[in-house]
Amino acid sequence: MKNVSPYVIVEDVASSVEYYQKIFGGDVKILNKQDGVVMHAELHLGDSLIHFSATYGRQPVSENVKLIVQCESEEEIRNTYETLKADGEVTVELQDTFFGALHGQVVDRRNRICFILNYFKR
Repeated sequence: MKNVSPYVIVEDVASSVEYYQKIFGGDVKILNKQDGVVMHAELHLGDSLIHFSATYGRQPVSENVKLIVQCESEEEIRNTYETLKADGEVTVELQDTFFGALHGQVVDRRNRICFILNYFKR
């Protein structure tokens, strides 16, 4: 197997990928555009990517899937958490854990995706 990446169905691919790029950084690759509307795109983050797809008339449901983000520094996790928290819903406050990580969970406002954030202290 070469790799596995999340495939996220959203109402508006262009604005969604822009929204997440502002939060996480990374590079956007547009894969499919029809009549000026972005139908598929990828957000490349380090060695990972998130694939975004248009709904094609289906109702997107994200409650059974969560995306885990392994941060590289305490500053990065705090910034990401605060950005998501600003207009999202905190489900787990950012906190030190028994498993050696700074950990928090936030559901974003745009697509109701739950992001699990971890930074393992060394």
